[in-house]
Amino acid sequence: MLRFNENNEIIREDEYDAIIVGLYRGRDTERSMDELEGLCEADGISVLGRVVQDPEKPNTATLIGKGKVEELAEVCRNMGADTVVFNDELSGVQIRNLEEALDVRVIDRTVLILDIFADRATSREGKLQVELAQLQYRMPRLTGFGKSLSRLGGGIGTRGPGEKKLETDRRHIASRIDDIKAELRKLEKNRKVQSAGRSKSGVPVVALMGYTNSGKSAIMNYMIRMTDEGDEEKTVSSRDMLFATLDTQHRKIVPEPGNEFLLIDTVGFVSGLPHSLVEAFKSTLDEVRAADLLIHVADSSSDDCDFRIKVTEKVIGEIGAGGLPVIMAYNKCDLKQPDMTGSGGDYVVPVSAKTGENMDLLVRKIEEMLFSDRVRAEFVIPYDKGGITSELCEKGRIESMEYEERGTVIRGMFDREDFGRYEKYGTIQDSGETGV
Repeated sequence: MLRFNENNEIIREDEYDAIIVGLYRGRDTERSMDELEGLCEADGISVLGRVVQDPEKPNTATLIGKGKVEELAEVCRNMGADTVVFNDELSGVQIRNLEEALDVRVIDRTVLILDIFADRATSREGKLQVELAQLQYRMPRLTGFGKSLSRLGGGIGTRGPGEKKLETDRRHIASRIDDIKAELRKLEKNRKVQSAGRSKSGVPVVALMGYTNSGKSAIMNYMIRMTDEGDEEKTVSSRDMLFATLDTQHRKIVPEPGNEFLLIDTVGFVSGLPHSLVEAFKSTLDEVRAADLLIHVADSSSDDCDFRIKVTEKVIGEIGAGGLPVIMAYNKCDLKQPDMTGSGGDYVVPVSAKTGENMDLLVRKIEEMLFSDRVRAEFVIPYDKGGITSELCEKGRIESMEYEERGTVIRGMFDREDFGRYEKYGTIQDSGETGV
């Protein structure tokens, strides 16, 4: 679990016992509180109990009412809780007031999610994105994080011995935010160069999207194992827990020669995902926007399946990927057969990455949607038509290129439209359709 020391340095501690607290939100209350408990467990926090209040309006000083605060303090003492986790986002002043009244550490859902992300990020970019979100969360709450932040500070890097530590902290955080943003821009530029290289190669991109713990990584691993180039060393981490995978993963999938595609496994989503975290990860999710096809993975065994689908669809729209073709894959159908009535997407299929049920159908549908308009062809381009050779190499999947007396002989997979443009130089060898 994440905490900050008096110097604004992130520290981690473990083995907390917590009470979770939330405001009544109608029929979604239990679902939201269950999810908060799952987030706590994902962060190594044991949940001892839960408290829910239905106030006329939230208390500006403590979110919950004075009487409920006193009741919560008694619950913490009796159950030995050392942490209280609120389902709603708290202001710095509310955190301070609650900690003084309860005499335990108080965090909110946003801090909890940020802490999980901080623990799971492994790439340089992922760590920077999480740190940026943490600092952006912390900046407006400095005034509420305890009396230690109002002590006088001085020395190198301050405006003078009379400057308050609070002001020093604010300037240091602002400076660090600027540094992180600059470094992320450099990494984003490098990633765009890599993405452009993949686009130029003609290999289509398929992106896995979905709610956290829906089974995206498990589906990727199954595809890796079932293809000719499948290799156990290429599989990604896949565990039955929230946010098991954070950093974007790329793997080449080759169902059959000429039909390879790049599969991207992205970070999962959750309701109430902090806005700062969505913003921080938007640059990474730009790869999804540039994909040729989305696979929206839903957990059919979840009682909240429809709700989670809506959350994911909302995020897909927010990152500008709402217009892409979508395969709706209801995973974990071995546990519960989904009700696919009224499901969105261009194609809907129930699958199980655990048992392999319908996974071959999913792969064939991906091939159909990506390659059905391709043909395998041979072109003989005269040497004085070098521009045509360059265009075919840029747009097609080139399997071989030879220089003969009659001209440049190019063999590969091409879109029917591109073939038709230069049909007088080429012949179709066989169709690129998958036969699905």
